[in-house]
Amino acid sequence: MSKQQQYDLAVLGGGPGGYVAAIRASQLGLKTVVIEREHLGGICLNWGCIPTKALLRSAEIYHLIQHADDFGLSVGNVSIDLKKIVKRSRAVSSQLSAGIGHLLKKNKVTVIEGHGKLAGAGTISVEGKDKKTQTVSAKNIILATGARARALEGKEPDGKFIWSYREAMVPEDMPKSLLVVGSGAIGIEFASFYRTLGVDVTVVEVMDRILPVEDEEISAFAKKQFEKQGMKIITGAQLGDFKKGKDSVTVPVESGGKTQDITVDRVIMAVGIVGNVENIGLENTKIKVDRTHVVVDKWLQTGEKGVYAIGDLAGPPWLAHKASHEAIICVEKIAGLKNVHPLDTSGIPGCTYCMPQVASVGMTEAQAIEKGHKVKVGRFPFMGNGKAIALGEPEGMVKTVFDEKTGELLGAHMIGAEVTELIQGFGVAKTLETTEEDLMHTVFPHPTLSEMMHESVLDAYGRAIHF
Repeated sequence: MSKQQQYDLAVLGGGPGGYVAAIRASQLGLKTVVIEREHLGGICLNWGCIPTKALLRSAEIYHLIQHADDFGLSVGNVSIDLKKIVKRSRAVSSQLSAGIGHLLKKNKVTVIEGHGKLAGAGTISVEGKDKKTQTVSAKNIILATGARARALEGKEPDGKFIWSYREAMVPEDMPKSLLVVGSGAIGIEFASFYRTLGVDVTVVEVMDRILPVEDEEISAFAKKQFEKQGMKIITGAQLGDFKKGKDSVTVPVESGGKTQDITVDRVIMAVGIVGNVENIGLENTKIKVDRTHVVVDKWLQTGEKGVYAIGDLAGPPWLAHKASHEAIICVEKIAGLKNVHPLDTSGIPGCTYCMPQVASVGMTEAQAIEKGHKVKVGRFPFMGNGKAIALGEPEGMVKTVFDEKTGELLGAHMIGAEVTELIQGFGVAKTLETTEEDLMHTVFPHPTLSEMMHESVLDAYGRAIHF
């Protein structure tokens, strides 16, 4: 056991919550250490958000090339080099992971490689890859150990026929057929990637609609577009026992009282995540765990004095940008800054990078009504927007939900090209507590996709111009 090292803050986990917490802490003058067992950037940067976007970009370009003639271009002999697609995706992740290391070094944050766990008040024990142990002492500790894919009993990924997101991200060969279990963001993004590259894709969802956290109209629109692309979708589905063959898997799927056997080359399991609460020393502490997530208060404080938890470990929404924002709040509160505000999760945007893209912030129409709001709803189709037509992307919709009495923007929901870039406009509007009048008086540039945001607001109040 080496000599104990003293810090103001120790962060367990170097993902988008952990490394952001460390950098902000260092900016505020706190002597900080990050303990990371695998790779800086966490799952998001190495095996999630970033590499999947690189894969989806390849699929998007392939899709555009296939429609080159629509744009007056002639392209021949287009083929898919799966190894190069995967190699580029991994290279993007490696570049950014190295960048995180540079940022931490620049901000004078100490990085210790190894598996850390709580080992008493203000203490973390770290076991390195060489099995040697060192002890880190800190006045404050932030747990940012993230989460991993949920596994269903008897249907656990085996790395060959049944894939988790990790195997799905680095396939050695392109399957001819694929069953995706779960239609949240992860499942739909993989379904979209593989379908665009020509794989026969079936998506099964236990709920009564795909993308179940999205507004019902957006879910319905997405389903229609995916089916138009040739994707098969089964909702209200229950799965039987998987039967593995020599080169395939057969899955009994029951829906609407009927059962069918679906035989595919591979299955991707995308049925949610569970927090990494094991083997981090939570036992013998006052830290409470609820359904694999650490319970925290509005300042991310756990039941143990001086110990905090952020990101996926602290519960939904399971988004990298939520983790990063919690990191800032947590550190600034620790540092004693004034004017720190608890996180309002209703202002956190969600994005799904399928084709077409889906993005939203705030309440759905149904949620707003359920909470007692009398609502005004605006809609505007991509077909009515000049930029969308010029891009060759006329399929989509922008939907806005307002409180009829106050004009408060309650929620915004989009589907179509580049909506993951547009949604931040409504995110800013919600943070500023913008009303419909403020948005109506805002000048949106022409020709842009953003004009549809304006038109949707106008439509909610019977004033749409171009529809």
